[in-house]
Amino acid sequence: QVQLVESGGGLVQAGGSLRLSCEGSGRTLSSHGVGWFRRASSSGKEREFVAFITSSGGSSVYADSAKGRFTVSRDNAKNTVYLQMNSLKPEDSAVYYCGKKVRLGLEDRLVSSYEDWGQGTQVTVSS
Repeated sequence: QVQLVESGGGLVQAGGSLRLSCEGSGRTLSSHGVGWFRRASSSGKEREFVAFITSSGGSSVYADSAKGRFTVSRDNAKNTVYLQMNSLKPEDSAVYYCGKKVRLGLEDRLVSSYEDWGQGTQVTVSS
């Protein structure tokens, strides 16, 4: 089992940037794809897919809401995955979570494809 810890959240004005980190410990994260999801505290909904990166970092997938503004990357030497978020909007406010892909072939955009979720990091974008 890999323990994932998200960090880098905070309060930022609309148009600003944040870089989130998802650091793995316990076991290597380098052989797994990693997804970023978010849940707005007021939504009462399930976590929403944001981005996914393959184990090698050679391929990534983004939600439509993230395309052109967010970039997912990873440094396997540091056992860490990043989510660079630019041009932030108030609607990006949420708790952001990272999860480890259970295995290849599962749908990137489904919460059920991931495990070992971190505790989340709060992102608040003010207008």
